[in-house]
Amino acid sequence: MPATQTARRVRTSMPGKRATNLSLSSDVLDAAKHLEINISQVCDNYLREVVRREQERKWREDHADFIAAYNATIEAEGLPLDEWRSF
Repeated sequence: MPATQTARRVRTSMPGKRATNLSLSSDVLDAAKHLEINISQVCDNYLREVVRREQERKWREDHADFIAAYNATIEAEGLPLDEWRSF
């Protein structure tokens, strides 16, 4: 098997990673390659951050009623065990 096929097989079979097709602006792609930027790593890191933010936003949205009720309770009754706080 040629070395390029072996390298390709190793790259695409890494655990937790999967090859996919992306459409990127050719000028930005060319500039990134010229600057030796690891495009896969940058895309993975940025997408991971976008997913994390969206999951956080969705969690807040899904639990908004509880958060509002909890905040109202704290507003009305104060923090639990607040009277024993020494700081």
